[in-house]
Amino acid sequence: MEFKRVVITGVGTVNPLGNSVDEFWSNLTSGVSGASPITSFDASKQKTRFACQVKDLNVEDYIERKEARKYDLYTQYALITASQAMADSGLNMDLLDHDRAGVIWGAGIGGLQTFFEETRNYREDNPRFSPFFIPKMIANIAGGLISIRYKFRGPNFTTVTACASSTHAIIEAFTMIRLGKAKVMITGGSEAAINEAGIAGFNSMRAISTRNDDPQTASRPFDKDRDGFVLGEGAATMILEEYESAVNRGAKIYAEIVGGGMSADAYHMTAPDPDGCGASLVMKWALEDAGLQPEEIDYINVHGTSTPLGDIAEPKAIQKIFGDHAYKLSISSTKSMTGHLLGAAGAVEGVACILAIRDSIVPPTTNHFTDDPEIDSNLDFTFNKAKQKVINIAMSNTFGFGGHNGTLVFKKL
Repeated sequence: MEFKRVVITGVGTVNPLGNSVDEFWSNLTSGVSGASPITSFDASKQKTRFACQVKDLNVEDYIERKEARKYDLYTQYALITASQAMADSGLNMDLLDHDRAGVIWGAGIGGLQTFFEETRNYREDNPRFSPFFIPKMIANIAGGLISIRYKFRGPNFTTVTACASSTHAIIEAFTMIRLGKAKVMITGGSEAAINEAGIAGFNSMRAISTRNDDPQTASRPFDKDRDGFVLGEGAATMILEEYESAVNRGAKIYAEIVGGGMSADAYHMTAPDPDGCGASLVMKWALEDAGLQPEEIDYINVHGTSTPLGDIAEPKAIQKIFGDHAYKLSISSTKSMTGHLLGAAGAVEGVACILAIRDSIVPPTTNHFTDDPEIDSNLDFTFNKAKQKVINIAMSNTFGFGGHNGTLVFKKL
């Protein structure tokens, strides 16, 4: 069958670098760090006392106070960024076929704060749970509430694949339009795990940095002295449309999605395959799906979390798939600035990719001080400073616990 073309006509984000797309992009290309001491709770007893938090967000600009109390923070982020993206898209709700419009969302954990607070209160002094406990906590509720807000009655579900969640959500939304099952899709992901349980849990795994004396340089992808990722929070939303419909209504088009890949490491619960087998396979499938040759990729926004094992495996996978071209394409890990947004990472980094295409700017991998002898330093990691470069095609990688891998390919129109 002939596939429909799929384009992005609206974007929105709330993340540690800003509460709008413009603020995010300005800080990202300037190399600003989103890390700071934790303010949302008393972290004095934690091994890690800093994170990349959303700052100065007035939720009531988007959601009434009474309504917001019914939603976990991860859902609030989802609704806010969906509102931004819908406004940006210029879609006319009166002309839209709501039966052919859907929502596919990504969340790795969902309402962790709600779960923690409710169980703590129950143990301490409250013999009952809130009637909103379950609907606030479940990982699919953000996507459901977005569909309720806009009366989108088409495909609606949530992908839960750890840090690959929102990449998988975008791939599935892309597929729905590509196959003609929808005309418009709201997609992306959100996460809000900066709380006692989130920080303590990742500390117990020795997954996150403990560089409390210097939070802003703690996320060091590909640096020899990296000691784990920095936990982030937030959301990003994309509005996907069938290309012909978008053109016919005169929509602003950011970029086209031309392919997506999914694979599994089938190796370990939390560690990546040391040879990058799953990572190389997902990039291979994404290129094949897009009908592209490796030499056509200009930029890869890598998973690059600042973990000892993951930052070695991913460059190996890139070299395997791209061969000599691996030394010609640009690579960067924007997690060096945003931190790791878990299930929302793919959506935020996807927005970074389409803005990189739009403005011909490769955002940097910041906080690089010392080369790691186990990582090929001849690869162009765009260390410490953004650079101008015409980007026609960009790729975004996300890999999650459980060995879940996702890759998206974006193309300039």
